[in-house]
Amino acid sequence: MRRIERTGSRTAEWTCLSRAFSSLETDCHYHSNDHIAPLLLPWFVKPMLRIPLVRTIYKRMAPKGVYNYVVARTRYVDDVFRQALADDFRQILIFGAGFDTRALRFQQESHNLRILELDVLSTQSAKISQYRKRNLTVPMNLTFVPIDFDKESVPVKLNQAGFQKGQRSLFVLEGLLMYLEPASVDATFRTIQEYGGEGSWVVFDYVYASVLRKEKLYHGESEIMASVTKAGEAWHFGIERGNVGKFLAAYGLKPIDEKDAQALEKMYFTDAAGRIVARVNGVHCLVTAEKR
Repeated sequence: MRRIERTGSRTAEWTCLSRAFSSLETDCHYHSNDHIAPLLLPWFVKPMLRIPLVRTIYKRMAPKGVYNYVVARTRYVDDVFRQALADDFRQILIFGAGFDTRALRFQQESHNLRILELDVLSTQSAKISQYRKRNLTVPMNLTFVPIDFDKESVPVKLNQAGFQKGQRSLFVLEGLLMYLEPASVDATFRTIQEYGGEGSWVVFDYVYASVLRKEKLYHGESEIMASVTKAGEAWHFGIERGNVGKFLAAYGLKPIDEKDAQALEKMYFTDAAGRIVARVNGVHCLVTAEKR
């Protein structure tokens, strides 16, 4: 996390670029709706986004299945976000928000609730700067909260930002847990347990613990591990496959949905004939859990 503090997260930037490419895809399997992501990129990058050959090369240069995973993850979290708005949640807290644009994309539906974004100062400052350059108005109900997850107290930050304990809330941890130290993961989920009201949801993704042990069991595992190491953003946390229920139970949470790579392929990358048209990187799992 140290390099991220100083210069901003390369993985957050890469995720933003992937979402921008995806927003312009004409193939429904690869298309997601982050229409703001292209606006956050440097001006000289945007013309290239519309060139199909450039998108094809970009996908081939990424670790196997990672682009497809980001597309699927964006769509999955969008669906959870949208459902929380429809179910009258009162607050949304996005941990490690990066270049997440949901507060802007869903501002009409979410104007009656509070949205807080937590992230390291460098990444958050880069995002706010791009909003200003592109004349994108920050909704009145959005609060930016700078934090170093490994050094600062999330509860202290939330109290300072006016987050209300006990209300039904959605907690989003997208592309975050694997970068945190185990102690920081524990502190984050204990905060969710303390601050979330009954019926609150948590949506997050995690990597299997075997990936950290470099057992090379999954599609694209070697490539993505090499990529995050090269970026200086190594992974520190994973959950043993099949143990997510036990992990969540320690924090008063119960999984209500879980999608591994194969489930995401069936959900988003299956054609009319029932054929899988794209592989998803196999090291991740997506989970929605509820406080009961």
